[in-house]
Amino acid sequence: MKKLICKLWNTLRRPAVHLSLGAVTLVSFVAGIIFWGGFNTALEATNTEEFCISCHEMQNNVYQELQGTVHWSNRSGVRATCPDCHVPHDWTDKIARKMQASKEVWGKVFGTIDTREKFLEKRLELAQHEWARFSANGSLECRNCHDYNSMNWDVMSDKAKRFMKPAAERNQSCIDCHKGIAHHLPEQMVFKDPALDQLEQRAQGLGLNKGESYYTVKAITLYLDQERTQPAGELEAASPVRLQEESGDSVQLLIPAWRKTRGFGRVLYEDFGMNITSLVLEKEVAQNNELVKVQAEAKVDELTGLPWEPVEIALWAEKGALLPEAEDLWGYARDTYRTACSVCHSQPAEAHFDANTWPGMFAGMVGFTNMDADTQALVLKYLQKHSSDYADGAH
Repeated sequence: MKKLICKLWNTLRRPAVHLSLGAVTLVSFVAGIIFWGGFNTALEATNTEEFCISCHEMQNNVYQELQGTVHWSNRSGVRATCPDCHVPHDWTDKIARKMQASKEVWGKVFGTIDTREKFLEKRLELAQHEWARFSANGSLECRNCHDYNSMNWDVMSDKAKRFMKPAAERNQSCIDCHKGIAHHLPEQMVFKDPALDQLEQRAQGLGLNKGESYYTVKAITLYLDQERTQPAGELEAASPVRLQEESGDSVQLLIPAWRKTRGFGRVLYEDFGMNITSLVLEKEVAQNNELVKVQAEAKVDELTGLPWEPVEIALWAEKGALLPEAEDLWGYARDTYRTACSVCHSQPAEAHFDANTWPGMFAGMVGFTNMDADTQALVLKYLQKHSSDYADGAH
């Protein structure tokens, strides 16, 4: 061992061409310290809120939104800054994120979002990148402060516990339910589902037969005239109709429905006693007995005491929104409900509630999803038409 140490020492003392190996090693070590210190100093300088908002793109947009949230000001006085949420705390992931951020420098140079209009147009894409990152790491930056194991369930509200406890059991990513908690949600967030878009394309290319029954693939505007210049109302998605006439790009639809005899009767429903909206008419159309034709005597709903009467109305619509089978629509709605509505909790079975209860229940759930308006309407209609009122032996 003594010989080995002496040999190493002699090697370090042996002169090189110009410098000894020991001197080279010492200089390299000192240079390494200076480089590492400088690198970390520069890294931390780019990891501050002041640096993040030094460009007007952030200063004038998301930074302003942050100041109106609980992450900016709260009773505990703890504030989350930009890097707290958007820069990983782990060193390796932090470096990877910084390299990824070089795209932002490119965007700054070429003015990708240098105006408010450009920012809003690009906002959904920017948000989706961050949501994907949070989903991939289990919302790690959120959970550096918000840890399931540290939550005091006894002081949490009943509503919060109903969602948070199942999330804790699944170790769920925060971003699944808490999009938009620090910044505004993109206006384009409710984007068209490709599967629904395919159904609409099928409807547009479908040949129609007079006298046959169809279902609307989405909500459509109805008109009094064939030229579609006089609006008469709105027909809901998945509503049953019968084709009366077809002329060019217009079709005349016969719509069977029920209405409550009290009030103006603007809202028509699919079934007796069921608040399953089929059609909403303009006031003057609803009061026109020549258009809204009563088919039989009124029946009284024993549950509410309200009289209902069956009616029919024939109105015009733009061609291209009808499918022959309701099951095509229900299949899409079923899949959407069972995926989108199981993110935050176990969704109730379709037949767990009756048709009149589902609208209120669904309204409380849909805010946690990104369904567009057409999808929401279709899923709600699916839930109502497969509720306990229509399921044998259901609760």
